[in-house]
Amino acid sequence: MIVHLIDGTYELFRAFYGAPPRRTATGQPVGAVYGLVRSLLALLGDASVTHVGVAFDQVIESFRNALYAGYKTGAGIDAELLAQFPMAEDACRSLGLVTWPMREFEADDALASAAMRFGDCVEVEQIVICSPDKDLAQCVRGTRVVCLDRMRNKRLDEASVIDKFGVEPASIPDWLALVGDSADGIPGIPRWGAKSAATVLAEYHHLEHIPADPADWRIKVRGAAALAENLAAARDDALLYRRLATLRTDVPLTETLDALRWRGATDRMLDGLATRLADTNLPVRVRELESRRLPSKE
Repeated sequence: MIVHLIDGTYELFRAFYGAPPRRTATGQPVGAVYGLVRSLLALLGDASVTHVGVAFDQVIESFRNALYAGYKTGAGIDAELLAQFPMAEDACRSLGLVTWPMREFEADDALASAAMRFGDCVEVEQIVICSPDKDLAQCVRGTRVVCLDRMRNKRLDEASVIDKFGVEPASIPDWLALVGDSADGIPGIPRWGAKSAATVLAEYHHLEHIPADPADWRIKVRGAAALAENLAAARDDALLYRRLATLRTDVPLTETLDALRWRGATDRMLDGLATRLADTNLPVRVRELESRRLPSKE
């Protein structure tokens, strides 16, 4: 079997900015949720999609905000988008999908934890993490755990991660610590760019293994003296940034592998979702999908 792990937060953002606005008769914005539902139904239309989990950032802040004041917050996010998060989670449950709303952790932590937990199950052929977020590249293992950018239909296995970033998946947090990640509020280390970080980490793998003296480096890097000086001056910062970029794999997910198996929508909840979305055809579309995918719905 193949387990699909969905970055619900990314999907909701993508739907909000990519789909036409939609409102209920009372003026409540529901366009992002509507787009999310359409995206998930398209995914479930694939016969290979049998086991699914969806993770959301129920609140944008996490334990990382206590570690670093500059880490991302909900500031600047459109209020109409934020207002749709609770409904998005309900929509996923209505479709019969296991849903993980994160509070202390982030959605990416839930996905990383699920990938670690279910990736070792003998019944699982592959874990597909559906997200283009570069943080999640650290979860990739060979061809067994891969990332999928559904919008561009691009997969990242371990060889692809190395080709794209220049480092192995295990070095992605170190790479992000040096280069920075503006989406998460990680500034990186001055003068360290993607190419220099990849060159050094391809040789040394992790920050603590990079020699302090550039004369001891086994590779040639342009501006090595300045890079080494800046890293030495901000080594504690770099280690903190790596901690921020490292996804947790110990999120206490309680579901079994079998619980992730899609068994169809919850009819009562689906009818309620259709009412909230002002889409009377939604139950019909879902039941048609179930009849194709689940001839003997339990």
